Amino acid sequence: MEYVAIIIKVFIFFSIANVWFLRFNKPTSWRGGQATNMKKEFEVYGLSETMLYLVGGLKVLAATMLLVSIWVPQLTLPAAGIMAILMAGAIAMHIKVKDPLKRSFPAFSFLVLSTVLIVINVS
Repeated sequence: MEYVAIIIKVFIFFSIANVWFLRFNKPTSWRGGQATNMKKEFEVYGLSETMLYLVGGLKVLAATMLLVSIWVPQLTLPAAGIMAILMAGAIAMHIKVKDPLKRSFPAFSFLVLSTVLIVINVS
């Protein structure tokens, strides 16, 4: 199970880094509404620019904590918990703007993976 947890942590880290650093200003098929970048996506959700950077910072922090938790296991539970909460919020935003269900797939996947890490960590 340890290797599964490591793979999940690395996957989440690189995925979040990709979204928030490499694809921040690019359109993707997962963006809410008709948004063409992250800032416009948060506008679609009715969220401020402050929330954009707060949520982004928390996602990057939690993803970084997950990566570091490979060597500092005590970070796993808080990082996975934060990530799960943020992903539940992302799903709620997609539902709020009546996006097709498929647009919630990345957030749902990260929610499931974060939950797996929590379960592995507490068992």
